[in-house]
Order: sequence, then structure tokens, then C-alpha cells
Amino acid sequence: MRHVLFGRVIACMIITGIVNCSAACGTAGPGAGSADTVHVWALTDPQNEPLIQAGIDDFNETSRVKLELTTYVNDAYKQKLQVSMGSPNAPDVFFNWGGGNLSQFVQADQVVDLTDALRQEPSVASSFIPSILSAGKINGKQYALPMNGMQPVILFYNRKVFSNAGLQPPKTFDDLLRLVSAFKARDVIPIALAGSQGWTELMYLEYLLDRIGGPDKFASITAGSVGAWRDAAVLKALRMTQDLAERGAFGATFSSVNYDNTGASKLLATGKAAMHLMGSWEYSSQLGNNPDFVNGGELGWVPFPAVPTGTGDPTNAVGNPSNYFSISSGSKHIDVATDFLLNTMSSVSHVTRLVDSGQVPAVKGIETQLAGTSNGEFTTFTYRLVSDAPSFTQSWDQALSPSLSSELLTNLQKLFLAQITPEEFVTTLEKAK
Repeated sequence: MRHVLFGRVIACMIITGIVNCSAACGTAGPGAGSADTVHVWALTDPQNEPLIQAGIDDFNETSRVKLELTTYVNDAYKQKLQVSMGSPNAPDVFFNWGGGNLSQFVQADQVVDLTDALRQEPSVASSFIPSILSAGKINGKQYALPMNGMQPVILFYNRKVFSNAGLQPPKTFDDLLRLVSAFKARDVIPIALAGSQGWTELMYLEYLLDRIGGPDKFASITAGSVGAWRDAAVLKALRMTQDLAERGAFGATFSSVNYDNTGASKLLATGKAAMHLMGSWEYSSQLGNNPDFVNGGELGWVPFPAVPTGTGDPTNAVGNPSNYFSISSGSKHIDVATDFLLNTMSSVSHVTRLVDSGQVPAVKGIETQLAGTSNGEFTTFTYRLVSDAPSFTQSWDQALSPSLSSELLTNLQKLFLAQITPEEFVTTLEKAK
């Protein structure tokens, strides 16, 4: 096996830019084929796809059994993976989101447990930030390894709007409520929200529950514990979330604002909104769509505010820890696939490619290198936010099963529009689990 790992030459890595790492559209390739080929499935993505292919090319230079990459657009990928797993047409290595997305395959005994392999290669596991690695664990066993950058949720703000109002970004939730009133009085939308999509609203509930009760509250939900949705901390988080909407924190038309067409982002960049809670990819979105706003120093960012009366650590993070690669248990080349994941996809060259693409790798020891890059202020903040977080809770719609996630997002939109109460929300979700 090759043993060129993260920790050995981290100091040589340099970031040259930052890009949006969300999946893009494309065409699907063929399914599984020759038994002498290791088939790798991933999303069609102009940022990550070339990096994966480069790693495969490196591996194929010395491997007798060759790897072959096939990519699919998001929805087609999810459907094809569901159908193929456990069948002779399953991929050997497959892209996933960890959490509930991965758990369904683990429960069906369709994924290779990498725990023992990592014990034999301790420098691989020790190179990752622990909270990111943990999203690839199911029932304490490691079934997936991070394969791209970290994407925590961050509170972005318009520095010029704040400066004109003589205000500072919030440190506590009470600060946030005062800012809502202050910006409403100035006819500025306090917080941009793409409320036509439930996942944008979920970020508030995720952070508030963590701040109020800590990560164990959502862990009970993912475990399917009886009464977990009815926990007092969950109800309080729901009430605080709904109260924000009722106070007018998101403006009067948030339910018609869309994220994919940059509607919410534009509100922030043009000064029509003061703040925007979004994943770290918002930075690259603003850089691409509103470069003067970013390059002029008007885009600011801070952690989600603390809830002083809560028991959750205010330095905890939520969002997308990373995306992951796992190995199908039916693969005829488990050893080869394991070699690829533990060595080539954990190699210095792969991490360097991630860094050069502008991503913030889920590895230790790169803070100094990030600080000196063109986007170093933001990437260093992102790195510190995650590396200093005692807990990084995965986005709920990825951590939960697909069916429960759909129910969650549907009812969350109703909650924001005051069409249901927090009590009705938890009753529905308790039944849905």
C-alpha cells in the first residue's frame, strides 16, 4: 500500500481561490461492468469531479486492478444508488452524505466497516478533524471517509449596512432580536431568507436546538428515541424559530424568495437585507455573483449567536461536515477499494488539490497555510469555527432518513408561515419517525 498521508507534508499546501462546491448538472455514465474494474460513483460536479478523477489516475498508475469513475446528477444518483445497492450492479466505491443517507445501507449490511483498516493505518484517522470524521460513523464504527471540504453554517452580514446603522453583529440571541427591531425601523430586512426552500429554514432550528440543549437532543432524534421530538428543548427551539418569523425578521415576502436563483444572496449584497444565515458556500456564491461586494470588504461573517440560558456550547457548529466515500460490501475488490480510500484519497496530492480548488479540507494543521491566501480571512475563520467546535452536527435533512427529512422540511415551512404550531409540528414528526 501507499502511505503518503495528510500529516507528512501539510506545510506545502497553498490555497489559490475558493469555489462553490455544490453539485452541478451533467450526464450519467454507465453502471457497473467488468469484474476486473473498481467502479467509483460520485456526483457530476465541476469542482470535485476533476479532483476525484486525478486521484483515480494516480492510483491507476501503479494498480493492476483499475478504477473507473462514473458520475450522475444529484436526483438521478440518489435513485440509482437506492436501486443498485445490494445488487450485482452496485458500485465498489460510492459517494454519500454520511448520517441517515449512509445508515440505511449500513443497516442492510451493504457497506464495508473501515474501523479495523483505520487501526492498521492510524495516521489516516488522526489526520482528520474528529467531528468531521464522526459523521461517517454509524453505531460507533467507521463506514465512510471525508473526500472534500467542510461546509459549516455561518451568519453572514453586510458590513456597510451595519456601519450605517451604527450597529454590531450579534453575539447573543437577544442581540439578534434587538437587531431585528432596529433594522425593521430602518426599512431594512433584518435577515434574508430563501423561504421557498425548507432547507434554508432548517438552519435556524438546527442551531437553536444545539444552543438550547446541546447536540445530544438531536442525537436522540436520530436514534429514534421515544418522545425525542417532544423534548422541552425542541419545543423551545421551535417557538423561538417561529417567533423570529412572526417578528418580521425575514421580511414580508420571504416565502417567495429562492436560493438557487441567488434571491436571498442578492438581498444581502444590495443592502436590502442586513444578515443571511447560510452554509459557507455563500462566500463563493457572493464572490461569483457580487464580486465588488466581497472584494470591497462589505461581506462580513460571525458564528451563530449564543443562547445564554441554554446548555449547549456556543462554539458548536452545524452544517455539512463533508461529503464521503464508502465501499460496498459486495465489491469483489474490497482490498483495492480500501487502498484507494485510505491512501490515494488521503494523500498529500489529493489534499493539495482540494486546497488549490479553494476548499477547506477536513484535516488538521493547515491554519497557517490558509491565512496567507487570497481568501485567507474567510477560510481561516471557517477552519477555526470547525476545528474549535466540540461538536459539529450534520444537517438534519442529511442525517435523517429521506422520508423523515421530507416530512421535516414540509412542516418546517408551515411553521414559518404560522400554519401550524410548534406542538403540531412535533406531533407530526413524532408520528412520522
